[in-house]
Amino acid sequence: MKRSRPVKVIAVTGGKGGVGKTNVAVNLSLALAGMGNEVMLLDADFGLANVDVQLGLSPEYDLSHLISGERHLEEIIIQGPGGVKIIPASSGVSRMADLTPAEQAGIIHAFSELSCDVDYLIVDTSAGISGSVVSFCKASHEIVVVVCDEPASITDAYALIKIMNREHGVTHFHILANMVYSNRQGSELYNKLALAANHFLDASLSFLGIVPQDERLRQAVQKQKAVVALYPSSPSSGAFRKIAGNIEKWPEMRSAGGQLEFFVERLINSENELGRLES
Repeated sequence: MKRSRPVKVIAVTGGKGGVGKTNVAVNLSLALAGMGNEVMLLDADFGLANVDVQLGLSPEYDLSHLISGERHLEEIIIQGPGGVKIIPASSGVSRMADLTPAEQAGIIHAFSELSCDVDYLIVDTSAGISGSVVSFCKASHEIVVVVCDEPASITDAYALIKIMNREHGVTHFHILANMVYSNRQGSELYNKLALAANHFLDASLSFLGIVPQDERLRQAVQKQKAVVALYPSSPSSGAFRKIAGNIEKWPEMRSAGGQLEFFVERLINSENELGRLES
């Protein structure tokens, strides 16, 4: 029964690099796992992968071996801290930075072959508005846009939201303010984006929360560890656990969206089981 449950797929993205997107994806994954969830983390920053670097891991295989046909998806999964299953990407392989739409779709389809229990799949996308970012955001159920208090971060985040909304029909986004000094500063960042989206787009934004500036977080990055594991009592660790708690309150997906999605078969099976129970 557990394997037929729908998997909550969350894309963690950002309009530009340097906003701490991968750090957010890693620590949210560990925070959710710490709450008793089965969590999988996909490094979808092809060609410039760094989830494994942030966690001090040295995978033998990665997504380049899946694309080449040398390995199945199940064979490249590695065990990360806190029980998080990690799917590593390759770093410094230019071929991986220019995957075709068919190859991107092949990666998404490959998740249907997995038999392991998964409650959450966190997808760490690359920065920007490339085809792979769009594909992996569209294939996810929820999109978390990470922003920090820089004009370029806000402008590029809005550009990403605009493209996903106007060209791909995505109507809801979660905003996470990273590296801020207060809740007020985070709320102001969110309000800037929400006002623009409400005025110019057919999209709604919700405020997921903040991750504060924290020296412990910087130290954890230098030591190639997740801050929630290394310094669990730090302010940033508390913030990640609070955000994970908010995510756990999101409603379950009830039906497939009719497009390319991660774990779509489990969603369809869950929908069929629910239909049988209701009848």
